Amino acid sequence: MPTTRGTAPTPPDPVGPFGPPVAAPRARELRGLVLSHVLAEPRRRFPAVLHVGRPGGPEAVRPAQDAADDHALRVEVLEAMLRRVRALPADPPADPIGAAALAWLTRPGPLVLQDVDAAWGAATRAAGAELGMDPLPLVVVTRAGWWEPATGSGRRWCRLRVRP
Repeated sequence: MPTTRGTAPTPPDPVGPFGPPVAAPRARELRGLVLSHVLAEPRRRFPAVLHVGRPGGPEAVRPAQDAADDHALRVEVLEAMLRRVRALPADPPADPIGAAALAWLTRPGPLVLQDVDAAWGAATRAAGAELGMDPLPLVVVTRAGWWEPATGSGRRWCRLRVRP
């Protein structure tokens, strides 16, 4: 029987030093999302939650499993959440409506593609197209890091610390 000495198994986690680089301001913003998720959700098992809005700013939040079976319903939910976020006051006021909108999914588990990621990813692309927006990015946020399935960009941490 052949052995494979000296080779390590490939980790199932696609996020690492791979994928296109992300601009520094966006990387800080996404790190902040992971940090706020770690601080806000102490449980190991919890339901997936969809957030739409601006990180650190106005956002709409909804359980991700409610509309899990119907693509059209997920698109309608996203459009309603985007309209709600647009109705909230923007900071700064000169910010154009819908600028820097982001959809992020907080869920447990590893940073690998799961059914809920694929379902909401398709819905974000469709909702962005229907509203005539630039592509609305979907970022998956877990306790270990973040990952953008559409681009493959991401970052993970073994132990994320609050910076002074």
